Amino acid sequence: MTKQRVLVVDDEPSMRQFLQILLEREGHEVRTASSGEEALMQMGAWWPGLILTDLNMPGMSGMDLLREAKTQGVRTNRDVQVVMVTAYGTTELGAVYSGTGPKPLDPIEAVKAGAADYILKPFNNEELRLVVRRVLGRSALELENTRLRSELRHRFHYESLVGSSKSMNDVYELIRRVKDTRINCLIAGESGTGKELVARAIHYSGNRAKQPFVAINCGAIPENLVESELFGHKKGSFTGAVREKPGLFSAADGGTLFLDEVNALPLNVQVKVLRAIQERSFTPVGATDEVQVDVRIIAATNQDLENLVEEGAFRDDLYYRLNVVQIRLPPLRERSEDLEVLARHFIRRFAEEYSKQVSGFSTEALRALKLWAFPGNVRELQNIVERAVALCMGTMIELEDLPERMRAVKQPSIQNDDEVSFPDEGVNLDGVLAAVEKRWLVAALDVTGGNKTRAATLLQMSFRSFRYRLAKYDLDHDA
Repeated sequence: MTKQRVLVVDDEPSMRQFLQILLEREGHEVRTASSGEEALMQMGAWWPGLILTDLNMPGMSGMDLLREAKTQGVRTNRDVQVVMVTAYGTTELGAVYSGTGPKPLDPIEAVKAGAADYILKPFNNEELRLVVRRVLGRSALELENTRLRSELRHRFHYESLVGSSKSMNDVYELIRRVKDTRINCLIAGESGTGKELVARAIHYSGNRAKQPFVAINCGAIPENLVESELFGHKKGSFTGAVREKPGLFSAADGGTLFLDEVNALPLNVQVKVLRAIQERSFTPVGATDEVQVDVRIIAATNQDLENLVEEGAFRDDLYYRLNVVQIRLPPLRERSEDLEVLARHFIRRFAEEYSKQVSGFSTEALRALKLWAFPGNVRELQNIVERAVALCMGTMIELEDLPERMRAVKQPSIQNDDEVSFPDEGVNLDGVLAAVEKRWLVAALDVTGGNKTRAATLLQMSFRSFRYRLAKYDLDHDA
């Protein structure tokens, strides 16, 4: 066990000295106080992990010290464990109390008020050691859990998402509005756009951050096991159910359940999911009693659920329950202004992970990066940058560090005369600009072999804008 601070509080000097020696031999840093008031004064500058205090003391009792220490802990966002030491157990209180003067305090009531444990005098040294080890071990685990939760909140907080394009700012605004509610959300976007990252951002930046975040990929579970995974089952409820198993709805109680690829849910399971959302309860497979849960649902899909509803492949009532707030994640080609920011973010991350001094891209490598269409979106960019950092021999990622398919894309070039002359009748500027625009559109389609998505990226415009221009010049056809 790591060294921890222990504050011993007792009005008997011999007991304070004995406990200090015993606990210092255990490797702890120990201070003592003769009263509750003195203990609180010391805690202002020296916050302990454990207070070992006599329960019945003149002036401020151990119970009063417990309450005040817990109040200070809440106020300063610090934790402290309290163990009571008393000569009177619950069964002895009646026997020792004569009916005059203050009645000895009950150690059980102290535990109910927040004490971690109590020890009865006289005690043996090993008993005290075991109680202290157990309480401090639990405290260390709670501190580690708190640290990990804080790290997760920081890592997945929506302000930690990368990108400042208008479409991403719209996403941040929706996260901000829904994070502290229990409203169900549907995250729509192509594969690789970061749907789970946004789901975690909603959870860890909101008021459910200390509760579980449970994720399931509905498309990765065999159809005959999906219901059991979500709702659990009783022993013997089907072949292979050799023991009782709680489902993911139970595991996410109080927190968030993330249903990735929700479009893959079988129709018979969709019915049960709908009821669980509506009633906040469900029945495990093979059980008769319902289980009550408080679960927030965040679903994600890379399919058009409205089309699936029209085709009868997805229930319309479940769709409306899930799609209370929809967050659409744009593909990377529609947020080209975020490309370089994302790429540099991944460089910093993987340079640290691989202990390399890589700091950026060469001009040629950055140009190739900007010309690529990224059909795999942010996930593809992340993989490309990780590969490049791993292969990079210097401080800058060079063109040869990128995949061969990216190096093959060439920048289109159209030569124009530098000299400008006007005919007598003047120039139809709109017509000239239209001719130039049309030539660039055709050139982009030629370079990409007719791939309109990549052609739009080459011209640094959104796919929607590119399609509009193709239609404008009657180029929007396969020929």
